[in-house]
Order: sequence, then C-alpha cells, then structure tokens
Amino acid sequence: MSLPGSVAETEALLAAGGYVADTALSTTVFLALSMQRPLFLEGEPGTGKTEIAKVLASGLGRRLVRLQCYDGLDLAASAYEWDHARQLMAIRLAEARGEAASTDIYAREFLQSRPLLSAIDPDQPPAVLLIDELDRADEPFEAFLLEVLADFQLTIPEFGTVRAAVPPVVVLTSNRTREVHDAIRRRCLYQWVDYPTAAREREILTRKAPNVSARLSAEIVAFVQRLRQEDIFKLPGVAETIDWAGALMHLDQHELAPGAVNETLGVLLKYQDDIAKIRGAEAAKLVDEAKAAAQTLSAA
Repeated sequence: MSLPGSVAETEALLAAGGYVADTALSTTVFLALSMQRPLFLEGEPGTGKTEIAKVLASGLGRRLVRLQCYDGLDLAASAYEWDHARQLMAIRLAEARGEAASTDIYAREFLQSRPLLSAIDPDQPPAVLLIDELDRADEPFEAFLLEVLADFQLTIPEFGTVRAAVPPVVVLTSNRTREVHDAIRRRCLYQWVDYPTAAREREILTRKAPNVSARLSAEIVAFVQRLRQEDIFKLPGVAETIDWAGALMHLDQHELAPGAVNETLGVLLKYQDDIAKIRGAEAAKLVDEAKAAAQTLSAA
C-alpha cells in the first residue's frame, strides 16, 4: 500500500486500524512517513505509543520488525551475529576438499539477521521497524542506532554495508525512565504522546470495546480520568481502561458501583499501595464523581 498523501489520509489510516489520533499526532506521523524520518514517540506507559507502529504496519501492508529494548542489549542481539558453528563446519569441509584458501566464512549465508539488519535487508519485503522502550537500553547502545536512523544502512566490518532498498518506517518509543541522547533525537521527528482527553478516550473505548453500553463507557472514562488526577505511583493507561471495561462486562456490570470497582482495581492499578489508597471510601467518592461527570457529558 502506498504512503498516505495528507494528514487527513494519515488520520484515516490510523483510524482504520482502530487508533484514534489527534491532529498533532497525525501530522507528525504524516511528516515522518513523507520525509522518511524516524518517528520518536515519548510519553507515559500505556498511552498507545507501541500501538502506532503496529497499526502502521497493518495499514501499510508491511511486516512489523520489533526490537524490544532491555538493559544489556548489544549488537549481537539487536543487529546481527555470525553463525560461528556453521563457519567452523564450512572451514572443516573446505579443508577436507583442499579448498581452504577459497572459503569465505564471512559470506551472507553465515550472517544471522537480528531486528535492525532484518528491517533494512534489501532481500526482504519493506518493514516497519519498532524500537520499543529505547530508554530501557544502556546509553552506549544508542550509538549502534545512529547509522540505521540516519541512512537506513548498517556497516558490518567483515562483510560490508547493507542498505535498505525501501527505507523502513522507523518508530522509536520511550517511557522516559531516562533521557535519550540528543544524537538520537536530532535524527527523528518527535511527538509527546499524552493521556487522551475524555472525549478521545470514549471514542477509543467505543472502538476497542463496542459491546460496552454508552452509559458504562461514559462512567468508566470519567472514573479513569478522575483517577489520573490522584497522587498514585502508576497512573492507568488507555490499555488499562480497555481491560477494565472488559472486566466489568464479564462481571455483568451495566454501571459503576463501589463494590465492583473495589473488586476490580487490580485491573486498573498495578501496585498494592495504589490499590490500598483508592479502595473503599475514595473509590466510592470517585464513582459518585464519575457518574455526575458522565451525566453532565450526556446532557451536553
């Protein structure tokens, strides 16, 4: 599928994949696609950063290549590795045939592709490369990415330079547990992905959980929006909102009730201190506020 030709087409592409984007995000995605620049998405966990890459891969008909970052990630796990066992076997077979001098143990057949190399492999279909949670990797790892982000190529000392025939769509995400180096930021178009407004979160919930009634959907969103104003360790993301709606539906709830909220807080909150702080009187108060906010919204 061809790349979208406008911001409106980009917004429609994302919407077709179930992603409700605001104009600012749609514009940045469109520019990243049009200018063939990596897209750097930063924001709190659960705000939908990773989902954008998945929707783009599906909507553009490209394969999704995902590099999940972690502490200790190195070149062998992220880019390429030589198959030493096969190289050794090839040397021994060549020696047995008397062909040791002509054996090229650094040929392509001995090169094992990891995500970075796979995404730019000219022999593979075009890709969307997702470099997920870059902030979890060590800072020195970022140096490995610079050539790929700038030129969509990777230089392998023993082999040469592998260059993409069709530049991949590159999406980098960060939860900002540490600052990503300026050298990475300069090569990317940047967008902060925030928690959605109430209206946008209701639209997301309508798309992702269409079986939830309008009343319950409005109350769920109002509750979560109010909960994000609380002084808790980990605020719930959109993914938690969707999961909570599903959980309440499984419990045959048609409107918010303090008892059901108390019993399902573990779907929204992931730390016991947060659950203990909200459970009980605070949850009942939030339910009342959510119901009032949902009624106001419906009346408007």
